[in-house]
Amino acid sequence: MVKIYYDSDAKLEILKNKTVSIIGYGSQGRAHALNLRDSGINVEVGVRENGKSWDAAKADGFKPKSIEEAAKAGDLIALLIPDTEHGVVYDKYIKNALKEGKGLLFAHGYSIRFGLIKPPSYVDVIMVAPKSPGPKLREAYLQNFGVPSLVAVHQDYTGKAKDIALAYAKGIGSTRVGVLETTFSDETEEDLFGEQAVLVGGLMYLIKNGFDVLVESGYPAELAYFEVLHEMKLIVDLVYSSGLTGMLKAVSDTAKYGGITRGNLIIDESVKEKMKKLLEDIKNGSFAKEWTGNPEESKKKLAKMMEDIENLEIEQVGKKIRKLAGLEK
Repeated sequence: MVKIYYDSDAKLEILKNKTVSIIGYGSQGRAHALNLRDSGINVEVGVRENGKSWDAAKADGFKPKSIEEAAKAGDLIALLIPDTEHGVVYDKYIKNALKEGKGLLFAHGYSIRFGLIKPPSYVDVIMVAPKSPGPKLREAYLQNFGVPSLVAVHQDYTGKAKDIALAYAKGIGSTRVGVLETTFSDETEEDLFGEQAVLVGGLMYLIKNGFDVLVESGYPAELAYFEVLHEMKLIVDLVYSSGLTGMLKAVSDTAKYGGITRGNLIIDESVKEKMKKLLEDIKNGSFAKEWTGNPEESKKKLAKMMEDIENLEIEQVGKKIRKLAGLEK
């Protein structure tokens, strides 16, 4: 069974006399920094000078520093920037700031799991990974609630690495609802698999193929959009709030029977085998080599793929339907 920690298991006092340096002030960085500050922790923000993040941090009442200065000031350095930037930023600005006994914190295990960053042996290396976007983490904190996080220890130099990670999790509000213990490898591999096979890749191409089949069979594109994309949110919300059984109980008997008897004709054993291959490519490093082996090339490739997606018929029809539904102006 997975170990779950709550408020009573974590002591903020461990961080009270320390400085936590948040590197990056995007979705996660901003939420972590604000929540920690509101929890009474001394927070420094390190960002590229005079950019949008610099201005945003200033607007929130911080006195931002350069990444190098913030790293030097921090007893615990939280690296909350995109995975593709980790290696360069670490080598250029953070590595030399890692004095004995300091800590390095991640919100995702990718860079440690795949060797983009290889910390020295004399620092703690921990992970606190909220299971939500940053704005939701902040919103829940302000409501005196929280979102679950995953916590892991890769390297425990001080003997207090887990305690520090739990204190950080408490500072951002996650121990209010529960923090699950994991490892860097498990978190990274499961996260990538979920994104690729189900949440982003699997869902996106399931929707696209359903749309294409209806349109190619002569059905109006606007109606196809409603059936395979617009109504998806209704089903996902039901699954999110009530599980698969709860969702099935909320739809018609025709939908129940058709979904149960026909769904596995589409998502069949061959799909499961492909998922296993995808997971193996994650575990053996093939995906990481493709994505972060040459970050500049990957970014160019991603930009082109994003352009291709934006030009799909389903996206053009979607703009019209979302305006009709009051979702977009």
